[in-house]
Amino acid sequence: MIKGGTGGANTNKTGLLFERETSLETALVDAGFQVVGDEILQDSKKLGLLMEKAKLYRFLEGRDVDWRKIVSTRLLPDEAVFSYSSNSLTVVEKKWQEVSGSVDEKLQTSGFKLRQYRNLFEPLGANVKYIYLLNDWFTHPRYRDVLEYIRESGSDYHFKSLPLDLLDL
Repeated sequence: MIKGGTGGANTNKTGLLFERETSLETALVDAGFQVVGDEILQDSKKLGLLMEKAKLYRFLEGRDVDWRKIVSTRLLPDEAVFSYSSNSLTVVEKKWQEVSGSVDEKLQTSGFKLRQYRNLFEPLGANVKYIYLLNDWFTHPRYRDVLEYIRESGSDYHFKSLPLDLLDL
């Protein structure tokens, strides 16, 4: 939504800016990792894979997991990291808001999305984390209940930056 308005093109502009500013690739490189293509490396050792949107499904297909037999529709994560050493997937969904809007209700879907990602990665025996990366708008007290629910559902959230140790690299 547009501040003082009813939504529109600026929603995508500002949300996309937040997504760029919170890039996991940038954070990883700044922390001393290398990202070559989608591969995350440290001292030439392959640690994991950085994926976004449909790349997650190419990853699954490359491991003979037919997602169509597991879920009825694809979830397209903003970013996700698969850690080879811990056999774990961390899905990061980024939500930016400056007025009340549809994102308010999207946060309430964390339990379902975590369930779907766990179903997708169960054939690999992988652990799955689902984390929201939020801007400061969501620190408002009106979000207390939904933030509690996110954690109760087994998911997590952080504001503006993500501790990289959560990626289990």
